[in-house]
Amino acid sequence: MRRRAASSHGDYIRMVDKTLDTQGLNCPLPLLKLRKAIQDVPIGGTLEVLASHQGAMEDFESFCEQTKQQMLETSQTGGVCRVLIKRLV
Repeated sequence: MRRRAASSHGDYIRMVDKTLDTQGLNCPLPLLKLRKAIQDVPIGGTLEVLASHQGAMEDFESFCEQTKQQMLETSQTGGVCRVLIKRLV
């Protein structure tokens, strides 16, 4: 079921197919969970990932490059990193 997720810029709304909350998990668990969770998102769908570990943005960016996914948006608020990833393959 898709749900709406507000943009960090507040100027538009994106539809999110799935949210993966990895807050409180240390590396490499968020990346391992992301690798599994992206498979549950339909091609063309969007996965929202929340993480609190240092280096999350870089890890998720590398994941997208290696797996040919598209990072749509990133933001960080209060120690929580939020990433929207579009599944392309």
